[in-house]
Amino acid sequence: MGRPVDTAAVALRRRALAARIGRGVALIPAAHERDVERDYVQDNDFRQTNTFFYLTELETQDAWLLIVAGGEAATTVLFLPPRTPSQERWTGLRLGPDTTAARLSGIGRVLPTDSLDRMLAALFRASGPIYAPLDVTTRDEPRLKELVFSGRDVRNLRPLVDSMRLVKDGDEIARMRKAIDISAAGHVAAMQAARPGVWEYELEAALEAAFRRNGADRLGYPSIVGSGPNSTTLHYDVNRRQTRDGDLVVVDAGAEWGQYTADVTRTFPVNGKFTPRQKAIYDLVLATQQTAFDSTRPGATVAQLNRIAREYLRAHSGTLCGAQSCDGYFIHGLGHWLGMDVHDVGDYATPLKPGMVLTLEPGIYLPAESLGVRIEDDVLVTATGAEWLSAKAPKTTVEIERLMSRPSRP
Repeated sequence: MGRPVDTAAVALRRRALAARIGRGVALIPAAHERDVERDYVQDNDFRQTNTFFYLTELETQDAWLLIVAGGEAATTVLFLPPRTPSQERWTGLRLGPDTTAARLSGIGRVLPTDSLDRMLAALFRASGPIYAPLDVTTRDEPRLKELVFSGRDVRNLRPLVDSMRLVKDGDEIARMRKAIDISAAGHVAAMQAARPGVWEYELEAALEAAFRRNGADRLGYPSIVGSGPNSTTLHYDVNRRQTRDGDLVVVDAGAEWGQYTADVTRTFPVNGKFTPRQKAIYDLVLATQQTAFDSTRPGATVAQLNRIAREYLRAHSGTLCGAQSCDGYFIHGLGHWLGMDVHDVGDYATPLKPGMVLTLEPGIYLPAESLGVRIEDDVLVTATGAEWLSAKAPKTTVEIERLMSRPSRP
């Protein structure tokens, strides 16, 4: 059935959405199970669509959520397919249109899906615009296709919901803390499994085993374990190289828990000891990240933080990267929004507000030296500044070397 629903939190989200709509109908479909005969099911064969989950926290498939907005009051109806006991021998128990679903969801009115079209026909005669999430997750929904081509006033719901998702409420932050703590445990496990000669996929296995052992639902994204020359490739995720003594390893990986993901990157020496050259580059990246964090507060923007980070790199590079400033080897942006998606929704021009979560991930990549360093942490904007959410993953060279020198290390 999935994890418990914070019924109060999702009810507040639905009321806020209805207020933004003003007058009209919002129709939101749930996800469908993937087809194991057609799709490449690598992890779970079902993951809820983010919009439906945000407004229900239900991990049930083939459902529909209807919100009728109008003035002070809003009506919410959940539509669920009827239960089929013979099918449930294959799939396990499913929610059906009954009092159990109403109790678990906090939605008082739960009806079978075959009554949806009749209710819509009645509503469309009296309501305003129709709002639906018009995106890649719903493009094959026949009911939404029919609405779009019917000539009715159909509007995309996604911009409204996406703007709401940018500021996380208490329930969302709690889920993210859990996902991030699980991810930190995985990064610790990868460091402890490191030794010269280990294969990248062995580090990946140690990392992801710790994710699962600590309760992760799935990966937030494919794990990146890049050693030596692969440490300089941003989204390398083949993970098939055998490490060598003296390599740095960039591990960019995050667990998902309760539909929310982490995004954490750590860089460490496979032999447990940074060379002076590696340490110098690493410490510059770390100081750059700290400088950006120190400026993270309500009112700042992601563009301003990116500029601050690059100015720090230029001012403190010296000759570390040769005649060119190390800023020239920082080949991506400083960070991004984080939430249900690893690159979460939201306008980057929006000034920071308490409750927003973003990553700070400066890096320096020197392909000629097979030397890449990226440090990425998840950060919560608070009323007075910011909070490191991923601080449980060792980050300084001293912390990393201390961890990797413990006798328990393989």
